[in-house]
Amino acid sequence: MDVLSGTRVPAPAKPFVPLISVSLLTGTGYALVGPLLSVFLIKEMNAGPFAVGAFLLTSALSSIAVSTAIGRLSDSRAIRRLLLLAASAAGAAAWLLFAFVREYWVLLVVSVSLAAVAGSQMPQMFAYARQALDRSGSTRVPLVMSGLRTLVSVSWVAGPPLGALLMSGAGFTGLFVTTAACYALSALVIVRWLPELGRSEPASPEVVADRSGRRREIVLAGLAFVLLQGATSVGVAAMPLFVTEDLGGTLADSGLVLGLCAALEIPLMLGFGALAVRRGQRVLVLSGGVVALAYYGVVLVSQETWQVMAAQVLHAVVISAVMGLGISYFQDLAPDRPGYATTLYTNTYKISSMLSGPLLGAAQHFGYRSAYGMGLVMSVLGLVLLLAAKRR
Repeated sequence: MDVLSGTRVPAPAKPFVPLISVSLLTGTGYALVGPLLSVFLIKEMNAGPFAVGAFLLTSALSSIAVSTAIGRLSDSRAIRRLLLLAASAAGAAAWLLFAFVREYWVLLVVSVSLAAVAGSQMPQMFAYARQALDRSGSTRVPLVMSGLRTLVSVSWVAGPPLGALLMSGAGFTGLFVTTAACYALSALVIVRWLPELGRSEPASPEVVADRSGRRREIVLAGLAFVLLQGATSVGVAAMPLFVTEDLGGTLADSGLVLGLCAALEIPLMLGFGALAVRRGQRVLVLSGGVVALAYYGVVLVSQETWQVMAAQVLHAVVISAVMGLGISYFQDLAPDRPGYATTLYTNTYKISSMLSGPLLGAAQHFGYRSAYGMGLVMSVLGLVLLLAAKRR
């Protein structure tokens, strides 16, 4: 609905071309710096272990809180494009300050404010896409969402090696300036080519009446995704150490294992998105949970690097089914609140990433193979919660 006239705003013809550009720019921008942020704090800021942990934990918690608030706001006002623009501008300002400021407390304030606002870019982008699809009456929502999610994976394939190259050639200043430029270009694309969609469609009486029933389903699904994605996070973090210390492989072997999984994810996400249009998302997400049990079971008993490498086919299926379809799965749980639903999904990923640190520390004590035992247990619990989340 138009804010002033109250008339319906027609769906834009092709908002997805600029939206793809925004996704690639901001995804690549964060992929450049995300893996190197702890290195920056240790090497450039001379921060100790406690200071580094406090910085990363506080930043993650503030990002969750800010993204949640912005998600709720975006569903109640016709300002989703404006929020995307604010997130891009905040990201450009935040990483420009990181490029030139070397005061720990100043950068912590920047991280919990500007960088936290920039963190809302991804969920708002997917919420914008869902709103545009709903306006057009499209029946291919899972495919489009999986396609946009695939772009994030592409960004993370190219971003970290490019970030390491930039850091070695231009230092952290050059790295952060490049990231700020990515966000600034994203803001330019939004201003020039991305239209405002207007207010979300009002919820039907049936949807409003069903919210109490959906609340239980949303809570259980959120907990399930924290566990399933937490298993992936600790498994990926432990892989280089598991391959080199338990299996006698090299760092190159571990890089090949992780790279193979990332390469397989891209076509599989698109395939699962197309399949979900016909088969339904819940069944495919549940199937991903079942395959997760097989993956962690295989890695848990593996004795050779090639066995772990072969198991990456299973892991890619898990990531593509659970993470690739997760966005549209959560959006279907709250169809009248795409901002809230998408932010809830992205928050489950952030929480699971926070859990991986303590779990990796426990694996260091008990042996890195135990990380995959933890992953197996978490996947079992996540699958049970997904089954329990079925609407009564």
